[in-house]
Amino acid sequence: MPKTGMEPIRRSQLIKATMTAIDEVGLADATVLRIARHAGVSAGIISHYFGGKDGLLEATMRQILTDLGEAVAQRRRQLVNGSPREHIGAIIDGNFDRSQIIGPAAKTWLAFWASSMHKPQLQRLQHVNDQRLYSNLCCQFRRLMPHAAARDAARGLAAMIDGLWLRGTLSPEGLDTARARRLAHAYLDQLLARYDTSLASTKETA
Repeated sequence: MPKTGMEPIRRSQLIKATMTAIDEVGLADATVLRIARHAGVSAGIISHYFGGKDGLLEATMRQILTDLGEAVAQRRRQLVNGSPREHIGAIIDGNFDRSQIIGPAAKTWLAFWASSMHKPQLQRLQHVNDQRLYSNLCCQFRRLMPHAAARDAARGLAAMIDGLWLRGTLSPEGLDTARARRLAHAYLDQLLARYDTSLASTKETA
């Protein structure tokens, strides 16, 4: 009989083992046996807790998304009465948190993105993640500009964050987080300056 309270520990072990296996050999070769071996458990435990490899991958991505959400939230909690610019900056920085860019997490992200095109349950997770980033950005941009402009700004910055992350992760040198953050913040400043300029022009012609 399993010891009481072991399930959360086993789940955590298996999620970490999944990321390690994907980091080593990729998703296709990260077999149930390999993952179980990394976790130091029998392969049957994976089916018991997750229903199989797909369920384990989904749980792994849920954990990574939880870590991402906490990385952003932690930075935003430190902003006492922060400005919209500061909140958006915290969202940028949280998306390049160490929990999201270390080798196992980064490669699991890439595997997740590729698999989400073919697996509905992963596609739903991807949609939730995309919407969360867009909504968080849009909420802050709306404090600075009209709704239509805020939606465009949020989409543009979300694409910038994803693009910097993807290109950096695929680079042989790996993701330079300081540079990625700097570029994303510079793009944010351009967005805000562009709106300020357009607003000033509107006032002049009024």
